[in-house]
Amino acid sequence: MTSARSLARRGFSLIELVIVIVIIGIIAAIAIPRMSRGAEGANDSALKANLSVLRSAIDLYHTEHEGLYPTAAIVNQLTTYTNLGGTAQATSDASHIYGPYLSAFPVLPVGTNKGAATVNTSGSQGGAQGWLYDPATGKVTANLPAGEADKAGKDYNTY
Repeated sequence: MTSARSLARRGFSLIELVIVIVIIGIIAAIAIPRMSRGAEGANDSALKANLSVLRSAIDLYHTEHEGLYPTAAIVNQLTTYTNLGGTAQATSDASHIYGPYLSAFPVLPVGTNKGAATVNTSGSQGGAQGWLYDPATGKVTANLPAGEADKAGKDYNTY
């Protein structure tokens, strides 16, 4: 037979519950800021990775097309098949043997134009496009104004 004293000890006391809640609160106070910093760093890393992929695709296009850089039609030229002159089409044939260099054009992962996969080829930053591309030099950067920077203070448009 169980005594009344053992039945009363089956649950947790109020003090035990308060101690557990305080410990969970301390762990949350340590973990949540660390996780949010990781997300910010992930977006910065994604920008660097996207720029690396874009620059590699542009370099390969430049090499295969005998020194020509993609034109203002860069999205089509990098995601479809092209001929030596850079004319793009969806399918490969005897003359359109180059590419595609990208399966899809990457989106900008940071800043005011976050989520945009379009390209500004005007030569000056501005607009809602994600990327700034200069067809004369093949240089691609994030299409963001000076001042939009990572935690270290480096402007995204200088990556």
